[in-house]
Amino acid sequence: MIEFHLDGRSGVSPYLQLVQQVRRALRLGLLREGDQLPTVKDVVARLAINPNTVLKAYRELEHDGLVAARPGVGTFVTRSLTDASLAAHGPLREDLRHWLAKARLAGLDDESIEALFMTTFRTTARADVA
Repeated sequence: MIEFHLDGRSGVSPYLQLVQQVRRALRLGLLREGDQLPTVKDVVARLAINPNTVLKAYRELEHDGLVAARPGVGTFVTRSLTDASLAAHGPLREDLRHWLAKARLAGLDDESIEALFMTTFRTTARADVA
């Protein structure tokens, strides 16, 4: 089961962070069809957020056809976002672990690593489009 976390410094609304985490887990194969999401009550207790925030996230996921609510039972994944590239994730994850180790050895903290990655990712994505 997915465990949500919130980053108050991200500038992204809490409900959208929940949606993004579910979508990411679906894309990486961490959540599969039939898996149950945590109950609203559990998410509220764990993250100390308003129940309406969780409900809004779950409604958006339901609207996107990714989950379905079963009254009195819970919210369940109805489809995955994985594709044929899932098999490549293992070796790529290992390469990324090595890169992260090198970045830490170079003295970069988490924020610097994230900034370097995101800047490089965006620059590369723009170059691929052009």
